Amino acid sequence: MKFDKEHWKDTDINIDSLWLIGPRAKGGKRENVYHGNFVPQIPDNLIRRYTEEGDIVLEPFMGSGTTLYECERLNRHYIGFDINREIIEHVKSKMADCNNIHYSIMDCDITNTELSDMKIRESLKQMKAQRVDFVLSHPPYWDIIKFTALPSDLSNSSDLKSFLDKFVISMQNTVKYLRTGKHFAFVAGDIYRDGEVIPLGFYMMQSVKNNIKCKLKGIVIKDMVGNKAKIGIESLWRYRTLKSDTFLFKHEYIFVFKK
Repeated sequence: MKFDKEHWKDTDINIDSLWLIGPRAKGGKRENVYHGNFVPQIPDNLIRRYTEEGDIVLEPFMGSGTTLYECERLNRHYIGFDINREIIEHVKSKMADCNNIHYSIMDCDITNTELSDMKIRESLKQMKAQRVDFVLSHPPYWDIIKFTALPSDLSNSSDLKSFLDKFVISMQNTVKYLRTGKHFAFVAGDIYRDGEVIPLGFYMMQSVKNNIKCKLKGIVIKDMVGNKAKIGIESLWRYRTLKSDTFLFKHEYIFVFKK
């Protein structure tokens, strides 16, 4: 989005590095039916800040379609991948009445470079474009949630290195279709493993910096609200944490880069 001296005060886009979002935004096609999906406020803020109406957003891990629904609401075209056929069909059914944007939803392993190349190029050709304008990724946080039983699923990675290698491939396979000077972002969280914190988000961030030519433009810390794994058992999680020497995760990261 372009901001000039006359209108920059009119926007409510969040430019802070700490996002205290609160309840999940509702209305329209927004829903919270998929384990691990993120709040609509994240794609809403990022899409409005880094794209214009008519731009194309590419998402390597579509999930339940949160980003797509925001693209429809904000008049941005969309290309999305996932390997969960059941959720793909669910999203397609919800988009059956869409008539204001072009969108392409693909059942495709984004770590398969040859196949993803073919499908992205095919989608871009249908949209009469050669590049996308923004890439937004919300990958699994390693194996915290097992999304499918497929070996190619990042949540089935056998170890941290394998997960990071697959994640980097997914970013390389999408960012190469991003226009130079445009932005891409991913959302990530940390995990506990073997009695200690694994700073997964920062490992992912450094892996991107090491393998993709880009500039890190922002690290946003976002509060975690409405985590489906903790709804209704918040007291139990507090009890477990107090008994241990750890802390209860209440944050995620949004890393923003410029190609």
